[in-house]
Amino acid sequence: MAAPTWTTPPAPEADIEPARIAYVSCPLCGDAAILDLREADCTRHILYQPALPPTISWCRCHRCGHVFAEGYFNRAAEALVFAAAPPGQQPGDDVERQRALWAEVVERVTARVEDAPGRWLDVGFGNAALIFTAAEWGYRPLGIDLRPSNVAKLRSLGFEARCCDILELQERSAFQVVSLADVLEHLAFPRRALEHAATLLAPRGLLFVSTPNMDTAVWRALDEQQANPYWGELEHYHCFSRPRLYALLRECGFEPLHYAVSPRYRCGMDVIAGKS
Repeated sequence: MAAPTWTTPPAPEADIEPARIAYVSCPLCGDAAILDLREADCTRHILYQPALPPTISWCRCHRCGHVFAEGYFNRAAEALVFAAAPPGQQPGDDVERQRALWAEVVERVTARVEDAPGRWLDVGFGNAALIFTAAEWGYRPLGIDLRPSNVAKLRSLGFEARCCDILELQERSAFQVVSLADVLEHLAFPRRALEHAATLLAPRGLLFVSTPNMDTAVWRALDEQQANPYWGELEHYHCFSRPRLYALLRECGFEPLHYAVSPRYRCGMDVIAGKS
């Protein structure tokens, strides 16, 4: 596969008004043949503000079939979206029910860990329930998130947390597990995050990824009922299928090891992959 080409980051003066920066090529494979797919209203999203674009136009890559939004938010738009955490996405929210849900994930990961539990990096930790649960198994978690209030809250609860992007971490081979739980679909260029995650993982380290799976009967039924919430997801840039996610993982240095249906979100899939 040819090396991807990426959109040039905008100059600071281009970020005065909230807007989407158009993809000039597929954000996964770099092919410039982009097909229009559909448009959706995002004004009913809980984080929507009138200054943000009211609709999302979705595209499909002619080459690899990936489905993605027409563009990603510039810094001004991101500032509006990240100004507050959505309900249920602050550390400690719904902690008892979330503990039971995440216990299944931590058990599945731990069953494939070859050594005693070590460091676990959770990217975009949200309500931090995965961090709390991993700590019960003996992992030493680090959570990173772009919302300063979430980071401050997690620190106040006695856990290590940093307000940064995964690309800012330079701790090579430092983590036994890296989790991107419902994160990839929010990243403008997920390939970059996955490639960097591979450098952060120790040899034989494990990656946990969860994201909606558009290649399911449930997704198609929601489309038929005109009730699919994902087309209007303000924060999402990508709609993955299982085959396209697996291909991306392999391109970024991982081998998928386990697939499961996520109980946390509609159409969700949970994937554990090993560093190849």
